[in-house]
Parts: sequence; C-alpha cells; structure tokens
Amino acid sequence: MTPSPREVGENAVVRTEGLTKRFGAEVAVDGLTFEVPRGRIFGLIGPSGCGKTTTVRMLTGVYTPTKGRAVVLDSEPSQFSQVTRTQIGYMPQRSVLYPNLSVWENLRFAGSIYGVRPFAQAQLLDALRFVELEQHRRKRVGQLSGGMQRRLSLAASLIHGPSLLFLDEPTGGVDPVLRRKFWDHFEALRDEGKTLMVTTQYVGEAAYCDLVGVMMAGRLIVVDTPEGLRRRAFGGEVISLKTRQYLEYSTIQSIREIDGLESLIPVSNTQVRLVVDDASVALPRLINYADELDIEVEAAEEYQPPYDDVFVRLVEREGRQMQGG
Repeated sequence: MTPSPREVGENAVVRTEGLTKRFGAEVAVDGLTFEVPRGRIFGLIGPSGCGKTTTVRMLTGVYTPTKGRAVVLDSEPSQFSQVTRTQIGYMPQRSVLYPNLSVWENLRFAGSIYGVRPFAQAQLLDALRFVELEQHRRKRVGQLSGGMQRRLSLAASLIHGPSLLFLDEPTGGVDPVLRRKFWDHFEALRDEGKTLMVTTQYVGEAAYCDLVGVMMAGRLIVVDTPEGLRRRAFGGEVISLKTRQYLEYSTIQSIREIDGLESLIPVSNTQVRLVVDDASVALPRLINYADELDIEVEAAEEYQPPYDDVFVRLVEREGRQMQGG
C-alpha cells in the first residue's frame, strides 16, 4: 500500500529536519529531512559508508546530532523516557550477542534490559518461533551460523513487543534465501501494525518497502515509493518492444513519433525500450502503430527495470547536479 503525503504527515512516527552529524571535519550525515509513517516499512538504501548507520544511531539516541532535529515517537532521542524506549526495538549492524551463552540465555538477557520477566517463557518462545529458532534454543550462540545469529538478533529486538523497529543492515552477509525470509518477517511485522525503518545496501530490497530513501555520501537524494523511484530514474514507465526483424534506423525514427513517448532506449538490433507517461495507454497504441508500419512484433510488454539500474541512474543524476551546482 502506498502512503499518501497527507497520511505520512499525520501519522509520522519519525521526523527529521536538516539532521546533520559531523565527526571533526568529516560530514557523515548532511541535512537529512524525511518522515516515516506509522505502520509502514521505510527503507534507507545506499552503499556502505554513506551515513545510514549514523542516521539510525541519531534516531535511537546513540549519537547527538551536530545540527538539525529528530523527533521519534513525539520525543527527541536525547530526551527519551523509559516508557518511550520500551516502544523501540533496535537491531544493530554488528552482533551484540554473547557467544558462550545459549540462544535462550541471550534472549532472556535481552528481555531483562526492557523489563521482560526472566520466566516469561511464552513470550520468549513466541520470539524464537517467529524467527524459526525454537529447536535451537539450547545451543550456544557461538555454535550457530551467521544467518542464525542474525535471526536471533532480530528476535532479541522484538522480545519486548516494540511498536517501532530500527533494523540496521539486518540482511547483511546472509544468503538470498534467508534474505527473502527476513523480509517475510518484516512484512508480517508491518501487517501487525508495527513501523520499521530498515537500512540496506542491497538496492533490490527497495521492492519490499513502502517508502524508500536513497542515500549517497551522507545526503538523501530522494524519498519515494518503489514505483516512484523507477519513474524518477527513467522519466516515466517503460515498455519493451522486441521485433522479429532488424529494426532499421528509419523505423526507429518513426517509432519516436508515437504520442506520449518520452524517450527511446535501443537495446539490440531487434529490441528497444520506450519510456512513456502511462504504459497501459501507450502499449496498445504502440502495437497498432507497429502494425501500420508492417513491423512483426515478437513481444511488447511493460518492463520493470531492476533496482540496480534505478539506483545507478538516480546516483548519476545526483552526481551531475552536484557538479553543475
């Protein structure tokens, strides 16, 4: 579900205005302004070192901003009450588990920090079942695989039933199958009404988010829905046209005359991609036009560019703007 601008404004549980963090002369985060709506997954995506973890640490009160302001659950992080802290779950990028303790002991310890009773077995078991570790509760953490340790870290961040979760690179270093399972967990939490802010350097994970913020070199390039990012990157929706015969230059020039065409991207001698405002309107028009030109169409369909391509285009555009500015 795509949140509307009004919904974001009225139900935002995280708000930042010009959020900035410097370490000496280095600017780690530079003027971030965004909102995270309640009951949604907000993905903060960008390469390693772009400022994602620093941002999360400011939002959880670990770091104090150098400049700007953050409001989380109606409080500034530096002024969190104990009640507010119990509403927040935080899964750090690096493990804070104790390798010589068992899975169960680690979970009990994590719960005790938030006031969960040591013998609240049902609550602990629910957390382990959620991440599919119930059968491993007696194992020492040091004996677990890296993926299982990440799942236990997720369980530890959920043990006290928070309404807002900050998950810093939760899928880092895990295989694609487990990564998909993590996102199944996140979507289930979202469907329960929880709000999640997830950082990741895997740009393909944008598809699983409700809103995505793209970061580069400490700056927030854009915040939009996953589909909105595609439109921004390519200037519209994309149609793929594959023909049975070689596409002559004159034919390509004729295709460029189709109403509503924003741009044309050659792919091969028999394939082009067309950027249009509305693919559902342009697609039948394209097929009819191809028939008039006696072009034998092998396939004509809406094309969903991979988020790797979307991210590269957005970053390149930002780079050009920075050089021009």
